[in-house]
Amino acid sequence: MATPYIRMNGAGNDFVVVNALERPFRPTEDQARALGDKATGPGFDQMIGIEPSEGADAFMRVWNSDGGMVETCGNALRCVGWLLLQSTGRDAVTIDTLGGMTTARRVPGRVGSGDPKGSTTAAQVQVDMGAPKLMWDEIPLAEEMQTYGIELQVGPIDDPVVHTPGAVSMGNPHVVFFTDRLDDGFVRGTGSLIEHHPLFPEGVNVGFAHVLAPDRIRLRVWERGAGLTKACGTGACAALVAAARRG
Repeated sequence: MATPYIRMNGAGNDFVVVNALERPFRPTEDQARALGDKATGPGFDQMIGIEPSEGADAFMRVWNSDGGMVETCGNALRCVGWLLLQSTGRDAVTIDTLGGMTTARRVPGRVGSGDPKGSTTAAQVQVDMGAPKLMWDEIPLAEEMQTYGIELQVGPIDDPVVHTPGAVSMGNPHVVFFTDRLDDGFVRGTGSLIEHHPLFPEGVNVGFAHVLAPDRIRLRVWERGAGLTKACGTGACAALVAAARRG
């Protein structure tokens, strides 16, 4: 039997969302991978299952396009939050994930071009991602070390291209390199190299952050199991945490 789904987008992240509140949806890794490939399925960055939860309004399950099940996804939480807020008529809902519990709230905002004259007032969804995890075994790393700037570099020992990224978990593992190299080729090559590095037993999302101003960061993210995506909510949070720790 075919499983109905809806397509959603969160800041550029591409999602397939399945309502599993009444009928279970639990594809195998091979099935999820086939669905994530545009040659054999709808294609997506992440596939989301909305399931019943005893302790929250719903449980959000996440599969990456490589078929692997992962802990959470920040932009997907906003999408699922919007669906639950619309269906319940409430201003706040709780969503449980493998990465922990979160709360999604309806907040006033503007959508459009960024120019107030060209934007319209509309309700938006705000998600409390909770406190970041900063201990090496919480992220997790394979060995004990401080996470402000971990012992990792790409390139020659005496002249690395990028080095000493900050490591943080926002419910899923991230490293953030601070660099002005944000072109696709560099992000793809370096991100794919770091994603399955032995230092990260569960793999890692790899962020490349360029601080443009005290209140602005340009970010590219190579997502674990999904590759280079247009946006990453937990990656944005991780970049902000890593930048704040460096002052």
